[in-house]
Amino acid sequence: MHLIDYVILSVYLIGMVLIGLLMQRKASSGIDSYFLGNRKLPWWVLGASGMASNLDVSGTMINTAWIFTLGAIGIFVEIRGGVTLIMAFLMIFMGKWNRRAEVMTMAEWMKFRFGTDKEGHVARLISAISILIVTIAMITYFAVGSGKFIAEFLGIPSFWGLSSEFWASTIMIVLAMTYTVASGLYGVVWTDVFQSVLIFGMIIYISVIAFTKFPLPDVFSISVPLKDGGYQVIEGITRQQWTNILPPWKLNFSADSAYSIYNLFGIAIIFYLLKTVIEGAGGTSGYMIQRFFASRSDRESGLLSLFWTFLLAFRWPFVAAIAIMGISYGATHGTIQDPERVIPIVINQMVPMGLKGLLIAGLMAAAMSTFDSTVNAGASYWVKDIYQAYLNPHASNKQLMRHSRWASIIIVLFGLFFSIFIKNINEIWGWITMSIGAGMIIPTLARWYWWRLNGYGFAIGTLGGMLAAIIQRLAFPNVPEYVAFSFASGISLISMIIGTYLTRPTDRNVLYDFYKRTRPFGMWKPVITKLPANTKNMINKENRRDIIATCFAVPWQLTLFITFMMIIMKRWDALAYLIILLVFLSVGLYFTWYRHLSTEVKVDN
Repeated sequence: MHLIDYVILSVYLIGMVLIGLLMQRKASSGIDSYFLGNRKLPWWVLGASGMASNLDVSGTMINTAWIFTLGAIGIFVEIRGGVTLIMAFLMIFMGKWNRRAEVMTMAEWMKFRFGTDKEGHVARLISAISILIVTIAMITYFAVGSGKFIAEFLGIPSFWGLSSEFWASTIMIVLAMTYTVASGLYGVVWTDVFQSVLIFGMIIYISVIAFTKFPLPDVFSISVPLKDGGYQVIEGITRQQWTNILPPWKLNFSADSAYSIYNLFGIAIIFYLLKTVIEGAGGTSGYMIQRFFASRSDRESGLLSLFWTFLLAFRWPFVAAIAIMGISYGATHGTIQDPERVIPIVINQMVPMGLKGLLIAGLMAAAMSTFDSTVNAGASYWVKDIYQAYLNPHASNKQLMRHSRWASIIIVLFGLFFSIFIKNINEIWGWITMSIGAGMIIPTLARWYWWRLNGYGFAIGTLGGMLAAIIQRLAFPNVPEYVAFSFASGISLISMIIGTYLTRPTDRNVLYDFYKRTRPFGMWKPVITKLPANTKNMINKENRRDIIATCFAVPWQLTLFITFMMIIMKRWDALAYLIILLVFLSVGLYFTWYRHLSTEVKVDN
């Protein structure tokens, strides 16, 4: 980088820290302010913050790697992570269901669902611990990705036996932690809004120059990573083949390729879709659900989701543009070997000074916005669900704020420590989404739809699934993703059913209070007998409408993302069909969901 690039980067970083510190006073009034912004944040701020938090450097680097290697069909691999499609479920019904509980964390939600006796406490504690483990894993994932990115530019040497990537990620994380620890959710969302502007400027710039200056060659080469750490160049890839959006049933990677797990591509996509539907219908946790806990109404939870999803769609033209520029660079300088380094190589070699600093700042903004949201949400589980709930119920505001900040710091230190042992972004992301996440997915789903599930069943199912994920990682780490997912989720399902039926059901009064406030669909017949017939009919009508709307929302979101990507790839034939499909799905969404946003069923006591 040149001096001007460093100046731009320095101004951005100082600005982020100052914005966060200015929000410190607002965040310090209590943990409701620190973690939820007192539920007074506008929906568009929460939506923009959510988009910035989803557009992380690690995820963008790995998505670029998939598009660079697989072409347009690489977008289907992202389905495994959930973000591509889970927003559709949050937008239609899962966001408002969570908001209605009026809690701070998903773990605190457990006392709302299972009561305040022993089973509720067990479910809450296991939920808090499991989410803290996932949070630390996510910090590890962010550290590995951001380290790979930043080390490419700052020229940080390796020392004390630790890599330059580790020290690069440490620098970024310390800067982000400064305002995150100081200002809580206020600092997170307002810095995210500022960073969203920077991110959009970056996306527009890269998309325009890729579209106008770097035509995709008719024939070119790509590279794939090997299991032993090396790379294999694959020649003879055609433009038509690479931009084709219709996924094939099979791919032909060699057995020693790290991407050979995608050879049964059709089965993988079906499996990812099934997994994401289960995950979306069960809800999420961490910083994503925190935005809905902080929203002001059912209507605003829907609007923030819509805005969030629309903004997130712009990630894909950026990813496609970087991949095209990477292929163009490889045509004259030799194929880029590591697909996960396409972004830093393209920026380093193909972007002029000044704009390079702005682009790096934009990608650092993406990294920091994801990191700060994850840390802030994760710390709330320690403070609210462990420290205040069990260790010090009478803690003063000062003590709670102190633990909020120290929890943030300790979570980050654990994440950085584990990043030392992980070298591949895809490796850690695959384990988070398809193994450890699978250990939580079944109890997380059943809690909404099955009245008989009690707190013990939830806790035992979650604990069994997460232990299975850890055993899988230690005993057979190289199995296909569908095997890892099936093993962890299968153990979780069996454990949940055994734990549920060996213990008594949750108190009917607790279940009734949960149902009348949340109003989910599913197996609730024994619980809703006290509801008046007209109220039940209104709830059933709302639920039927939400189910139909979800059938529009899921393909609408995926079509929106692919449509934006096809513009950059100049596939006008596919674009025409996608626009027709997008209009049809948008009209369906309007009539089944959007025009009913202000309608809410009221259930009297």
